[in-house]
Amino acid sequence: MPDAAALPTVEEAVALGLTRDEYALVVEKLGRPPNQVELAMFSLLWSEHCAYKHSKKLLRTLPTEGEHVLVGPGENAGVVDAGDGLACAFKVESHNHPSAVEPFQGAATGVGGILRDIFALGARPVAVLDSLRFGDPATSERSRYLLDGAVRGIGHYGNSIGVPTIGGEVYFEGPYEQNCLVNAMALGLAPRERLVLSAAAGVGNLIVLYGASTGRDGIGGASVLASAELGEADEDKRPTVQVGDPFEESKLVECSLQLLEQGLIVALQDLGAAGITSSASEMASKGGVGIDLHVDRVPLREADMEPFEIMVSESQERMLCVVEPARVDEVIALTDMWEVHGTVVGEVTDTGHMRIYDGGELVGDMPVAALVDDCPIYDLAPAPPAAPLYGPSPATLAPGVSVRVALLELLASPNIASRRPLFEQYDAIVQSRTVRRPEECDAAVLALPGGAALAASIDGNGRRVAADPYWGTVAVVLECASNLACAGAKALGTTNNLNFGNPEKPHIAWQLTEAVRGIGDACRALEAPIIGGNVSLYNEGASGPIYPTPVIGMVGRMPDVERAGRLAFAQEGDAVAIVGNVPPSLAASELAKLRGEALPDGLPPFDIAQVIAAQDAIREAVREGLLSSAHDVAEGGFLVAVAECCLAGGIGATLDLGPSDDPWTHLFGEGPGAFVVSGHPTALAQLAERIPLDVFGAVGGDALNVSIADEKFEVPLGELREAHDGLRRFFP
Repeated sequence: MPDAAALPTVEEAVALGLTRDEYALVVEKLGRPPNQVELAMFSLLWSEHCAYKHSKKLLRTLPTEGEHVLVGPGENAGVVDAGDGLACAFKVESHNHPSAVEPFQGAATGVGGILRDIFALGARPVAVLDSLRFGDPATSERSRYLLDGAVRGIGHYGNSIGVPTIGGEVYFEGPYEQNCLVNAMALGLAPRERLVLSAAAGVGNLIVLYGASTGRDGIGGASVLASAELGEADEDKRPTVQVGDPFEESKLVECSLQLLEQGLIVALQDLGAAGITSSASEMASKGGVGIDLHVDRVPLREADMEPFEIMVSESQERMLCVVEPARVDEVIALTDMWEVHGTVVGEVTDTGHMRIYDGGELVGDMPVAALVDDCPIYDLAPAPPAAPLYGPSPATLAPGVSVRVALLELLASPNIASRRPLFEQYDAIVQSRTVRRPEECDAAVLALPGGAALAASIDGNGRRVAADPYWGTVAVVLECASNLACAGAKALGTTNNLNFGNPEKPHIAWQLTEAVRGIGDACRALEAPIIGGNVSLYNEGASGPIYPTPVIGMVGRMPDVERAGRLAFAQEGDAVAIVGNVPPSLAASELAKLRGEALPDGLPPFDIAQVIAAQDAIREAVREGLLSSAHDVAEGGFLVAVAECCLAGGIGATLDLGPSDDPWTHLFGEGPGAFVVSGHPTALAQLAERIPLDVFGAVGGDALNVSIADEKFEVPLGELREAHDGLRRFFP
């Protein structure tokens, strides 16, 4: 061990992200000052990204158990029972700060990382969805650069590795100008018996590292960047962004699954944020054991790497597994066959310590509990802001315009326009499981063996959460469930990604606390527990925090893939109706944004049970084949939803909405639990026996004809389509 003169100072500890009090606690836990290797490991494992030290208490309030949950929070991903002996692993995770620094590699390695979380459990990755946030592309060159790079990065990694990108969302708001959000969700399938956990076990068992060689790329990347606010010197942070190789990961997938199929490994863990440090320490903690690691055995692609660099490198496409000594030759032979060469780098011990060796010299010795379990957990001090945090968006809708003009402007707005320019860059059908592609249904649908199917959705709405962290978040969760209902599926479980600003500020702590409370209440009501997720804090720049953005992902099951729902109007003469009794509101709506209105102080509350009742009715109607189409009313309101159904089906509709005291709220108001459905009149009459609905029109023609109050107008489908293609202008 180095002498005292060579030990890092407290100032160096602070530079690595520890507070002075945290450094003092490290000294107390060790009974001495840490050396360079130990300080590097503590600084990463006690970072916000790894320790969740400002959110862990809140996360413990969320529901995590349910009849379909096989693996809950704490593993690489959560797992639910998909029926017929299959398990579905899924999770959403962020790569926000790396993507803000280097969008292509940041987004690409975000996809690679979430895929490793899936196959680390023994599940074959079968789908990716993404949730993206950027500044205004119409006014910001930087936002266009980040958008282009992130989309290309997602497409590059997913397309190259052969995993379809089947859905997602993208929104553009001023508060994301300096700090974009790149959240990726992945799903995987496995026979239940192939599932594996990450807890190290068996004293004397060996630790095998396989995959790519270790380099200096990404040293301190995700873990350091995710715990710091972004500033103007972000270019200097490019070396901390990892570089991905999807072709290497494709070999890693096949090798890992074969290792599990042959029963060759005891535990499996991917290497992500904090690299070997995090993976090995967490495996030891979960297993209640110690681990000895030999950094001189780690295959390197750069010469003269220091022990601490090896321990904290975030080089991609690497896995760590626990192997019985008698099976290690078989493991190494299999990794050699797949050209992801395995190396024995350590062993499981009964010491309860992480011990790091370099050429036989002990260069680090830390209690596992101190590293992983004893990080200080902080109480938040939530308080509503004394003044508005976010100013209004610039008005883009001229005052006094007609309903017709407003509809076209909404359809063309970046937050509502067709996402086709993005989806065209993604392979949505590779692996041949995709039943509903993007923009064919509110949720993506994947076929399962035996005739059943899974539906997946990802949702968020930062602007509405900024207006009301509790009710805005409840609405996000319910909208995700509504998307599944339109496909004919009921949620098996939920994953979340909490994207917020600096939690040490009372107003951000308040946003976070209220949002988590909303997630908990909504998930309990839906019986869709949280099975895992991610927290991304300190998403701020010089101009302030991002909108509070809880992103919700859900996976549901439907018994008959042939009955999977569609959003497109399909049949001339079908009746069109609206289901749902929650009154819409223009508060924090997309129309209010286009008008340049300030965010309101709160949103109208609503009856959660009423929304769920509407979802249940829609789901059963889809499963019974009563409906030709089903589409939830979301951003832009009812009339936008109808226009989207027309465009998806290439057929018009005629609506007679009768008198209205407030036609603008009627047509463009937003709120959860409303659905536009179409079907044969007798079928809708059957649905009306179960839940109230209003029939207000019929499918047919080549235009959208609307009559409400004293206003009548017609918009040809071609004009609707031209407006709806408004996002394409931002793609070369």
